[in-house]
Amino acid sequence: MTIELSPHEARVVGCLIEKEITTPEQYPLSLNALTNACNQKSNRDPVLELDEATVQQTMDQLIKRYLASEHAGFGSRVAKYQHRFCNTEYGTLKFTPQELGIICELLLRGPQTPGELRSRASRLCPIKDASEVEAALDQLSRREDGPFVVRLPREPGKRESRFAHLFGGEIIGADESENRNVAADESDTTMQLEQRVARLEAEMAEIKKLIDHLGQSASPES
Repeated sequence: MTIELSPHEARVVGCLIEKEITTPEQYPLSLNALTNACNQKSNRDPVLELDEATVQQTMDQLIKRYLASEHAGFGSRVAKYQHRFCNTEYGTLKFTPQELGIICELLLRGPQTPGELRSRASRLCPIKDASEVEAALDQLSRREDGPFVVRLPREPGKRESRFAHLFGGEIIGADESENRNVAADESDTTMQLEQRVARLEAEMAEIKKLIDHLGQSASPES
């Protein structure tokens, strides 16, 4: 994967994808509408306060990188903007509806658990159950043209690990931490097996001693 977005670029791209899905009649977006979407208080984390100049500068950067384009409608004096990030005729990056919904939510809200993604991405795409989210995350983490997401170390007291998108660059420590967790689990399993084998060996020794004792008791006196 070669696409790397700054935090502001990630917010803008996420907003364009979201509005293309949820309000197609208002898409592409004017600069004012895009700025409002970036600063929206719902479905955003963190909540930002970007001015139009910053959003315009971010759009200009995305346009230079062919990740967005300016759309001038017939007879309209207001420039409008649309993404070319994925699922368009201009690029090779393609996602299923479920993958796109998950990526969009990660761009808008940052790292989230599968349970959170199931609840939040359902407004963007049909999601049957948690297994469908898990399958999409697994695919996004394994794709040959990716990976696009990574599992983060589980936070203390949390039942689920969070996932993060990788369009902001590699997350240092994520894979290493996950490997340490796996190694620790394997070490714990090995220790448990060794303890179980030791207990079984001790029990077998006791049974053998009992059998020998019974054998001696049952033997005729010479």
